[in-house]
Amino acid sequence: MNIRDFIEKALLEDTQDPNFIIPIGDHSANSCIPIEDEKKARLIVKDSGILAGVEIATQIFNIVDPSLKIEILIKDGTKVKYGDIAFIVEGKTRSILLAERLVLNTMQRMSGIATKTNHFVNKIAHTQCKVLDTRKTTPNFRYFEKLAVKIGGGVNHRFGLYDMIMLKDNHIDYCGGIVNAIQRADAYKKEHQMHVPIEVETRNLNEVQTVLETGLVDRIMLDNFTVDACREAVLWVNRRLPLEASGGINEETIVDYAETGVDFVSIGSLTYSYKSLDLSLKAF
Repeated sequence: MNIRDFIEKALLEDTQDPNFIIPIGDHSANSCIPIEDEKKARLIVKDSGILAGVEIATQIFNIVDPSLKIEILIKDGTKVKYGDIAFIVEGKTRSILLAERLVLNTMQRMSGIATKTNHFVNKIAHTQCKVLDTRKTTPNFRYFEKLAVKIGGGVNHRFGLYDMIMLKDNHIDYCGGIVNAIQRADAYKKEHQMHVPIEVETRNLNEVQTVLETGLVDRIMLDNFTVDACREAVLWVNRRLPLEASGGINEETIVDYAETGVDFVSIGSLTYSYKSLDLSLKAF
């Protein structure tokens, strides 16, 4: 992820008329704020949760205007409450206003994800199980969403299609079976001298046994398994491979799944169904 490129494109989205009818700029600020005017603003927390995106906000301010000064009072990953002040930014008023919405949009979403992740992590802290994210992310915002998961105490799954071979139900069905899919994936790795891991999605205990017998896989996903089936799979596998439980795991069921002994639970809702943390950038 080129963070500078993302920030510059996001700022251009806010200041460039796509039809090129109106000149580039923040006409709201430019129309009423003198160019030489300088002020302060503070990031006020109006909710409870885990703060995330402070470092990204710093980069946004620096790209908008390197002369802006940011005093960080609360770091990423800190538990916050209503009324806390995360940072103070000082400098050209127009620059603060130009950066304001991008900073808030990014931090509110990242903090919401970090907060939800941290909630799940705390629920299973008594186990050895780790909380994983998925690729169910917002296009072109995945880096920040996955960073927020890490800030919240979770673990990133593969980032994209390039850092893991993950054979899911459609891959398996298109290949004519789970063994064919695994053998082709292994051959592909050898042909291209690749060292990425192979994970295979299984739909029942028979498929788990089949995957184990190939000896070519690095992790097994237990997709939509019941808690009892996960517990049985853990006994079968007996730590020979890491196991990941996936599919509809939520606040009510995560503890039961984690306590089966699986190594990971993956939760798509971390990045597609969360409540943004209420934050506000206010002049003072």
